[in-house]
Amino acid sequence: RTLYVRHMKLREQKASWSKPGATAVVEHGANPGLVSHWTKEALVDIANKTIVDGIATEAIQAALDAQDYPALAEALSIKVIHVAERDTQVSDQPKRVNEFVNTWSIAGFHEEGIAPAEMGWGTHEKTLPRNAYEHVDGPRNQICLAQPGAMTWVRSWVPDYEINGMVVRHGEAFTIADHLTTYDADGSARYRPTVHYAYCPSDAAIASMRELSARNWELQDSLRIMNDEITDGEDRLGVLLMGHPYNAWWTGSLLSIHEARRLAPHQNATTLQVAASILGAVTWMVRNPQQGINVPDDLPWESVIKVARPYLGTVHSGPTDWTPLQNRKQIFGRWSSERIDPTDPWQFTNFLER
Repeated sequence: RTLYVRHMKLREQKASWSKPGATAVVEHGANPGLVSHWTKEALVDIANKTIVDGIATEAIQAALDAQDYPALAEALSIKVIHVAERDTQVSDQPKRVNEFVNTWSIAGFHEEGIAPAEMGWGTHEKTLPRNAYEHVDGPRNQICLAQPGAMTWVRSWVPDYEINGMVVRHGEAFTIADHLTTYDADGSARYRPTVHYAYCPSDAAIASMRELSARNWELQDSLRIMNDEITDGEDRLGVLLMGHPYNAWWTGSLLSIHEARRLAPHQNATTLQVAASILGAVTWMVRNPQQGINVPDDLPWESVIKVARPYLGTVHSGPTDWTPLQNRKQIFGRWSSERIDPTDPWQFTNFLER
């Protein structure tokens, strides 16, 4: 029931072929897809700032020079990576009873929302969360929770404000965690960050998902993707890298509905972010036609970003002092069996909303 199993089957199939074959890029929308490239961009930006500030170690400089992103993430002590998104687009047509409203594929959101929450599991984590299951074969870079991703909420941050986001399963939780893992000589994982989605969709989509849960996860009869009726709002989508010398760092797109329509009429902010990323991947595919199966992390991030960037509105990359312990009020903390860990803000338990 997990994407982890799908990735393992894909690897088995790929390993059985005698040659790479025609180029295929799987899971390359805005996320998964663009977020893998933003992760590398953020790593480079953080590393360059340590150099400018005179605090870069030899390991940081060597990894940056070699474009060795797993070594760079380890040298920077990246503990957690959120794909942090807040969609504030609103419509002049309110959601009706028994109607699912979203700014992108309803079938896709339904499928991932009712599936188990999945996340790349960091080597710094001390304890497994409630309902957690570990995989028994493969790289074992992920865990899953025996509960719907749409009902698993975490604290996160996008520029200017905190959010609560759903840990709905996405391919980047597997591929980013896998690609940033470093190994000891015996093959055991030495370093890996925790990686997962923290998705706060539009208000209409949140209401739709809550109604869906009340319907015992049976999809509503009426479905509507918001587009031309959107009156205002934006999609703030990016990656939040945490645990390094600058605490946390967000890199991504701040795209309003008005800018999206100027760039591409009859698109909304969410669909344009996806289309821009697809355009970047397809451009690389045309230029590299015999590269076999690739996930986003296999592609050269700079060339994909260069094609996509003109359609992404304001692009933000910078630090923040936010942590999941900041402004947190545990109004029932003394009665909770799962305690906050004040000694390490980057433990998953500190992000999880209960």
